[in-house]
Amino acid sequence: MELTAEQQAVLASNYNLVINAVAGSGKTTTLIEYAKSRPANSKILYLAFNKTVKTEAAQKFAAAGIGYVKVETAHSLAFDHVIKFSNYRVVQGYKSYEWCNMLGIHTGERHTDFIIASHVGRFISYFCNSRVARVQELNYAEVVTDPRAQTFVNNFYTAIEKYTREALAKMDKGEIGVTHDFYLKKFQLGSPELPYDYILFDEGQDASAAMLDVFLKQKGTKIIVGDMHQQIYGWRYAINSLQQVDFPVHHLTNSFRFDEEVALLANRVLHWKKHLQQPPAVKITGAGRPATIKTKATLGRSNVSLLINAISQWQYGQIKTLHFEGNINSYTFADEGASLYDVLNLSNGNTGRIKDTLIAGMKTMKELEDYIEKTEDNSLRMIVDVVKEFGNRLPSLIQELKANHTAAKEDADMIFSTVHRCKGMEYDEVTLLNDFINEEKLEKYIAQQGGDKITEQAKSRLAEEINILYVALTRTKSRLRIPPEINPLRTIEMVQQPVPAPNDYRKYSRDPFFDDRDASFGRTSKNSSSRAGNHGKKWTEEEQDMVAELYAKGVPVKDIAKQVGRGVNGVRFKLMNMGLIEDDELF
Repeated sequence: MELTAEQQAVLASNYNLVINAVAGSGKTTTLIEYAKSRPANSKILYLAFNKTVKTEAAQKFAAAGIGYVKVETAHSLAFDHVIKFSNYRVVQGYKSYEWCNMLGIHTGERHTDFIIASHVGRFISYFCNSRVARVQELNYAEVVTDPRAQTFVNNFYTAIEKYTREALAKMDKGEIGVTHDFYLKKFQLGSPELPYDYILFDEGQDASAAMLDVFLKQKGTKIIVGDMHQQIYGWRYAINSLQQVDFPVHHLTNSFRFDEEVALLANRVLHWKKHLQQPPAVKITGAGRPATIKTKATLGRSNVSLLINAISQWQYGQIKTLHFEGNINSYTFADEGASLYDVLNLSNGNTGRIKDTLIAGMKTMKELEDYIEKTEDNSLRMIVDVVKEFGNRLPSLIQELKANHTAAKEDADMIFSTVHRCKGMEYDEVTLLNDFINEEKLEKYIAQQGGDKITEQAKSRLAEEINILYVALTRTKSRLRIPPEINPLRTIEMVQQPVPAPNDYRKYSRDPFFDDRDASFGRTSKNSSSRAGNHGKKWTEEEQDMVAELYAKGVPVKDIAKQVGRGVNGVRFKLMNMGLIEDDELF
């Protein structure tokens, strides 16, 4: 296969390096070719982000005939070193009431006990994902952002830290089951020496500090690869490892997934980071070509908006079959196991029907919402929002979705997913909901956080919101439908349509701000009909010469677009690509 100059530069290297690879730039292909170019007797370890990526990567390395690459996840590697030949019992995690019982958390107020226990669970996760050796070296209060939650943590910090240390000690002694985070931490603290000549660490932007510490201490040549702008797991205490090492940086800037118009959108979204004094490191170039539309996906920022839209599309006959990434049931449960139905029963006063112990311990919805605010339990907050939105219609609506859900997403008329669940996926057509951040919201949030005095923690949260939109729009291979509210390419030519209210299903079903003839930018514009036939087609040399000549004569861009039958923004991007205008001149 023919590699780009950027990919060839990676293969030519023989030192530790960072590969900053934009969405769809063929990083796995690059790593496969890198492995093939090493000596045949090399011992190579490829560290994948999760089990799904591990399976896919193993298949790709095998298909390439590379049998000397060991594919693991950080956790599978740690499992083999810590758990495999031990007496430890692994559990998925513990609920707040379980921590209360195991640790003897009894303040005299059950509601307070649950909140303390929730923070204990989070402190454990924070410590296990960190690089430090002792709990006392961390200040858990620094990662709590909600003011009410901060106040609670500060008031009970001594108790929270004490119970956290006791919980870790119980796991270490095998008195209780160990979590996945725990055995990864134990692996790190054991300072393992891995017998590999090369270690390829994928998705480095979402690595834990604990695993990065293991990686950096190895003797072999170390390659860490990822996308600096795809970090979206900060809430799991992940760090952007690509920016935590001092290796030389190589960039892969050509995306083979999507075309230049989607690349323009991605560049403009990332350009919002200028408000956070975090300018993008590279400019993305779209090198993909539109293909036949086979898979369609609707992506939302939250479970709430996604469920609303799924119900709308089904009720109004837009789809007959659907698929939720990660299983539809995962959208109806909070992280600790509370279900939509438990919260609905609490809302209706049917406490006898509540199955979850935490929810059963709440007397009213107000008490539950107080718990959410003091624990920053966003997954439970979304469950409450869904219940408030649909009320007693919820069970029948969810049942209707399940009845029309297909296990194979290839068979679905529409795939639904939050961005966190579809990371690493790609679809032929992507529709974004309007619950993502936009530039106006970003500027407003910055002002609320003190403007120039905004904290680094607040900057990181806002940067991650920008990353989430970037990841969402770069899932497309051919067509992107994007609401004007979040479209960074809004111009005066756009025909603005009213934003549908969250509970107005009919307006959602009509997609008032989408136009198939100009789907890449999700808008209806004055010249959309003239360019319908050319959208997505490769530019000819004659067209490029005409555009350059007309622009040199001072012809307005919108008139050039009409003459060549192209979109206004497509012409602007082509002018930028030809070096005739700068990115900042676009708008």
